[in-house]
Amino acid sequence: MLSYRDIVVAYSGSGKGSRLESALRGPMSSMLRPEETAAIIEWVQEGADRAKYDSTIKATFDQRCMSCHDGTVNPHLPNLNGYDNVRKVTEQDTGANVFTLVRVSHIHLFGVTFIFFTVGLIFSHAYVRPVWFKCGVVALPFAALFVDIASWYITKIYHPFAFVVMAAGALMGLCFAFMWAVSMYQMWFSATPTPVAQRESGDLPAFD
Repeated sequence: MLSYRDIVVAYSGSGKGSRLESALRGPMSSMLRPEETAAIIEWVQEGADRAKYDSTIKATFDQRCMSCHDGTVNPHLPNLNGYDNVRKVTEQDTGANVFTLVRVSHIHLFGVTFIFFTVGLIFSHAYVRPVWFKCGVVALPFAALFVDIASWYITKIYHPFAFVVMAAGALMGLCFAFMWAVSMYQMWFSATPTPVAQRESGDLPAFD
């Protein structure tokens, strides 16, 4: 489960050691043998000099890391191909930089809003009352998305905003689940709602 601490570290850094060291002690700990991890961390703490990298460390990176971190597989993963690239992640962990946040913000603002637009358009045809609640469910994910993305930047300088990131993400998830569940149920399983049937037969005003 994603924790408050995970979000703080992701956006503001751990404040303890380098990004490489944090990864080797955390999510990447199972990818290397303990003695390999210890050797790399020791190298980083000693200053990450090129001579030892060429003689000892490079072979470990080539064997254990290049399948994902060669700079071509996933642009969002650190590039560990070559000393100069590795040297960048041996500096103190300060979390995602502003350039990365802007790039990911762009992806989320265009990608996630398109998803909620599509789901919201489908949900707009569902029968849900009161109408203000239905409109709120459609609008809330968009507001939560903007709050979520803004909170990434604020978390870098004020850690408690990590809770806002978690709350906004949870709100988006709940709204998406509700709209999807109601839409699927009414399309495929439920009978025509009584007010809709009465309206189609002319027994109720069209605006109800």
